[in-house]
Amino acid sequence: MMKQRSFCTSLWQCYFEYSTPKILVIRSFKVGTLNRFTQALVIAYIIGYVCVLKKGYQDTDTVLSSVTTKVKGIALTNTSDLGLRIWDVADYVIPPQEENSFFVLTNLIITLNQTQSRCPEVRHFTGFYCTSDRDCRVGLRDTRGNGVQTGKCVNYSADVKTCEVWAWCPLEMDAEPPVPPMLGDAENFTVLIKNSIRYPKFNFNKRNILPHVNTSYLEHCVFNRITDPDCPIFRLKDMVTEAEEDFQTMAVHGGVMGVQISWECNLDMPSSWCVPKYTFRRLDNKDPVNNVAPGYNFRFAKYYKNGDNQETRTLIKGFGIRFDVMVFGQVTVVCDWIVLTCMTKKNLYMEQKYSYVDDFQLLSSETP
Repeated sequence: MMKQRSFCTSLWQCYFEYSTPKILVIRSFKVGTLNRFTQALVIAYIIGYVCVLKKGYQDTDTVLSSVTTKVKGIALTNTSDLGLRIWDVADYVIPPQEENSFFVLTNLIITLNQTQSRCPEVRHFTGFYCTSDRDCRVGLRDTRGNGVQTGKCVNYSADVKTCEVWAWCPLEMDAEPPVPPMLGDAENFTVLIKNSIRYPKFNFNKRNILPHVNTSYLEHCVFNRITDPDCPIFRLKDMVTEAEEDFQTMAVHGGVMGVQISWECNLDMPSSWCVPKYTFRRLDNKDPVNNVAPGYNFRFAKYYKNGDNQETRTLIKGFGIRFDVMVFGQVTVVCDWIVLTCMTKKNLYMEQKYSYVDDFQLLSSETP
């Protein structure tokens, strides 16, 4: 009984007790120095690493981008096959529009007046040599060949025979592209690159044709890092040269160039400071040791009807440079914490940023 009463008394006293932490101040040079050193490390980490290096006080967003291009220039060629000829943008930009890239024809091998007929297969394909008709198979289609075998063994030259094929004849000759390149004048072509970017999180839009750039300026400007860094018109030779390549050498077999546009913007600063930075580099592998299948090329044809209403075509093996436009970017702004705690209108910002829902008010409003 006594134990029960003592327990109840202790419980009653405990209920009405209040405890507060006691602070012991130690006046010691060693302890004080260790304490301040630890505090300094924490502050240095927050300021140096989190804020300065990692910019932890800022919010970020990645860029959304669209790119369009327009190439201009005229080239003149004089060859035994084509004679004197003018090449304009409709001839050398193939196709007229691509997504985030454009191709400029710089060299070509032309096979004129092809018709669908019979001719000997070209001799560089192994498996198409023959000594008699028994070596050729009627109807054989080989992905390495140029047509369908007729089953006959015919003379390719005075001392070489190959299987006859039904194909677009005469067949394209396996030859190296011309040196110097036929369209070497393409180095003086220019391209207008129009790039629009958006950072959706912050509703920020901009384009590489900056506000101070007007029509009269665009009519004569060409990009130059010193005199015209804001001009969006680029000379092809200048882009290749900045990539430490020679345009005439690259134009022989073709290649792939990268046009890199960087938008690294800090929206804490004036929007006029947010400007694109351009860099150029070659993207395809140029290995002097392993030089198999170099450059960039493809085939296309132009079709006609002759006087006998027979379909003919001109086959073109085109070599050229493809320019891929790649846009990178990140925008940073001061984080919400500063806006909501340090600004004079923080209460207004708080009201606009947050919406509150009170369950009790909702319940009372629903009650009839």
